[in-house]
Amino acid sequence: MYQTIIGGKEYLDMAIKLIKQGELVAFPTETVYGLGANALDKNAVNKIFIAKNRPFDNPLIVHVASVRQAEVVAFVSNEAKMLFESFSPGPLTVILPKKPNLPKEVTGDINTVGIRIPNNKMALELITKSNLPIAAPSANISQKVSPTSAKFVFEDMNGKIPLILDGGECEVGIESTVLTLESDIPTILRPGAVTVEMLTKVLPKVRSHTGEIRVAESPGMKYKHYAPSCECVMFENIYSGTKFYDEQTKNGKKAVMLITNDKVDTVGARSYVDMGKTGEEIAHNVFRILREAEKKYDCIIIEKLPPKGIYASIMNRLEKSSSGKTV
Repeated sequence: MYQTIIGGKEYLDMAIKLIKQGELVAFPTETVYGLGANALDKNAVNKIFIAKNRPFDNPLIVHVASVRQAEVVAFVSNEAKMLFESFSPGPLTVILPKKPNLPKEVTGDINTVGIRIPNNKMALELITKSNLPIAAPSANISQKVSPTSAKFVFEDMNGKIPLILDGGECEVGIESTVLTLESDIPTILRPGAVTVEMLTKVLPKVRSHTGEIRVAESPGMKYKHYAPSCECVMFENIYSGTKFYDEQTKNGKKAVMLITNDKVDTVGARSYVDMGKTGEEIAHNVFRILREAEKKYDCIIIEKLPPKGIYASIMNRLEKSSSGKTV
């Protein structure tokens, strides 16, 4: 049992020391907060799975500060280098063949690894000054809503890790796009802020993963994720959403509707949260809103979003949050 410390950049030297000693440190990125360990230390990596209660076959993303550092743990093709040049540092993870020095614990015992260069000054400084690749999933209990601030990390990790580096709210708000180059056509395994439309400006062809998942190449593929602690459903239109809300309140439940800004005038006196006007705003807000709503309400009723661009990436998270239940 640790006495968990939360602190800003003044704790960076402590964070570096802890990572080198095989301990866990939560740190900010532009997507969500990560729970980091030395990717080359299998004992340190195992601590991630224990702290999160995460299945051991669910692979971890390795965070690096440069393509050169990526080449320590992965075979980086020219195509991958082109992607890193176009989108990094930023919210893109590229699946590449792993090198033998990377412990199998990082990859779920498969021969590929996700590599990302985060666009966050504190994260990059932690990686650069420790001179280590850092394995890091989101810093929350497995299956729960990902944390976009240090206080949300503390809710899940207090007593389980020694240090949370506080870098404020995450700018993007949903996890990185995961793209594998280990298929005949580059394939998005997990959508994020780097969209299909953006990737096809660099690559001749990109597709999204469909079908049954037996072996997870990427986090967020195989298991339930992003689930609030209360009931969570999506609604197709404002009529079905308000109807379900009224049924819930009639049955004595405290309900809330999560809606886009243009629906605010349509819900009457019902409790609601405005998720934002644009896809970028909604992505930034959505995990914070879910975390706050699960503490106050018995039922969360979420507006379905258009299946394109960053909206499709947000919907990927919301469909998992609600287990696909729609009213």
